[in-house]
Amino acid sequence: MNILYIGDIMGRPGRDTVKKLLPDLIKEKGIDFVIAQGENLSAGKGMQIKATQDMLEAGVNFFTGGDWTLHREEIYPWLEDPTKPVIRPANYPDGTPGRGYKLIDTPQGRVMVASLLGHTVGYRAPQELSNPLKTIDRILEETQHEKLIASVVSFHGDFSSEKLVIGQYLDGRVSAVIGDHWHVPTADARILPKGTAHITDVGMVGSRDSSLGVKTDVIVKRWLSEERSRNELETEGGMQFCGLLMGINPTTGRARYLEQIIKFVEF
Repeated sequence: MNILYIGDIMGRPGRDTVKKLLPDLIKEKGIDFVIAQGENLSAGKGMQIKATQDMLEAGVNFFTGGDWTLHREEIYPWLEDPTKPVIRPANYPDGTPGRGYKLIDTPQGRVMVASLLGHTVGYRAPQELSNPLKTIDRILEETQHEKLIASVVSFHGDFSSEKLVIGQYLDGRVSAVIGDHWHVPTADARILPKGTAHITDVGMVGSRDSSLGVKTDVIVKRWLSEERSRNELETEGGMQFCGLLMGINPTTGRARYLEQIIKFVEF
């Protein structure tokens, strides 16, 4: 089974880039299932249903969550519904709307996708976050009797050390552990010794000539003034598309090969 994981889609520039590149990529690479980090889908903050449906029509099959996933309340019913292809981080406090993992039936078989937040994710991360290692242990225990052909864990975090450690912690227990949130792709994609695909950060989809998708001038002004200000997405110039393609053995649930995908496009 060929699974593509796409990094954070940054607002309309990211969505337009996905629409331009993903359909041909699916055909070219024989991709069976597409997962995307969706927390920045709508203007860089949260997920509007219309934008989410737009990406589903472009070929995305499922969305992982991050610290902005709960920003727009209209997505809450989708987060709660086990049949809707979107989740929020599983280690949020009890009572948080939505589900942290879901099971998806595909033509090839059932896939489990889970999301976790690192312990430090900007100023929005709640102090009551559960330990991500204990959280994923619980999820794997709850799903141990499911007949899964693949299991993918998204780890949305700041620290490279956390991203590396959780990959090794889950090696041989899941198909893939994908780090995101930085928006800058790392060069360490590999199959770990026991067969789990891993990358510290997969990158993003959005403006190449920007600060993580935000206009650089906005960040420079903020840096010089030391005052908080509103982000403004960069919509001009070249765009980048970052993802990780994984070939998963449906019998063992382990990765057979990896291909890091980084493409650039001009509109």
